[in-house]
Amino acid sequence: MSRFISERYVNMAPYIPGEQPKDSHFIKLNANETACPPSPKVLEVLASSRMNNLGRYTDPSSMELKKAIAQNYNLKTDQIITGNGSDELLGYIFLTFFERSRICYPDITYGFYKTLADAFAIDQQEIPLKQDFHVDINAYIKSDRHIILANPNAPTGYVLPVSQIEKIVAAKPDRLVVIDEAYIDYGNESCIPLINKYDNLLVIHTMSKSRNLAGAHIGYCLGHKTLIKDLENMRGVLNPFNLSDINMAVGTAAIYDKDYLKSSIDAIIETRDYTTEALRKLDFYVLSSHTNFIFVSHPWLSAAEYNAQLRNLGILARHYNSPERIKNFLRITIGTKEEMAAVIAATKKILLKIAA
Repeated sequence: MSRFISERYVNMAPYIPGEQPKDSHFIKLNANETACPPSPKVLEVLASSRMNNLGRYTDPSSMELKKAIAQNYNLKTDQIITGNGSDELLGYIFLTFFERSRICYPDITYGFYKTLADAFAIDQQEIPLKQDFHVDINAYIKSDRHIILANPNAPTGYVLPVSQIEKIVAAKPDRLVVIDEAYIDYGNESCIPLINKYDNLLVIHTMSKSRNLAGAHIGYCLGHKTLIKDLENMRGVLNPFNLSDINMAVGTAAIYDKDYLKSSIDAIIETRDYTTEALRKLDFYVLSSHTNFIFVSHPWLSAAEYNAQLRNLGILARHYNSPERIKNFLRITIGTKEEMAAVIAATKKILLKIAA
């Protein structure tokens, strides 16, 4: 590090994303991306004359996209902020609301929450998941800290019903509850309707998953207009033109194409169920997923070895060395039916080789 680095960042540890290989010979199932192409309406935008106007700055308010989101969820535009991915919005939330506060989140969840808390020196508490990897609702109801929950959670894939989310939000109105719904579209109920009832709730969405736009990196956050105003002010300080005109147009097109969204989700769920059943027949323990990935373990094949052997066969998955409780689990993103058939075939080959 340089001699100019601020003291508070000397020991900063960055978030480590899933590997992004330069070559294309891998079946890439390690980053919870989607194998589905973007909506045809998105492709139309990219081929349109709108791309000829990139010499101008875009609308800093992203009002075109906000209107589409507002219409989709029956909200008002002042209840919405858009961002260069949901991670940027999480950063705004941590800076705006948590700098001198205390927060909590599960001990097994999206690692970026800890990264942000460490970077901003925020008082943080990890609340252990139950032994079966479900969220301990009562612990959050009782906590006096602000709360960040991924729902469905990652990497476990488990989901909380909205009724339980509401109990957490309603229990203590003077704390903020942030629900990260990155995977909510995969057959789950969103708690977005609760934001018209509670002014201490923020809901974050990304277009990187169900809308097949990980490469575009578009996110949005929904909440009471006073919360959103605070976040908009922070955005104006840090990055007033945070969303490019291309991304605004692409995101708007994706939001309006509801039929394509449904078909993409249905395809992922069908392939997820097929893969789950196939792996269970091979004696894998597969958690019941509500996302576009599965979390698997085998009684005599270690997750580290399974991951290494899959890689040798051209398949990338995601293995976590910590915490200890998930060391023997492997997270596998759901790709196309053909890609998942390749995973099953490779798995059978690995098991036969080790058993020999």
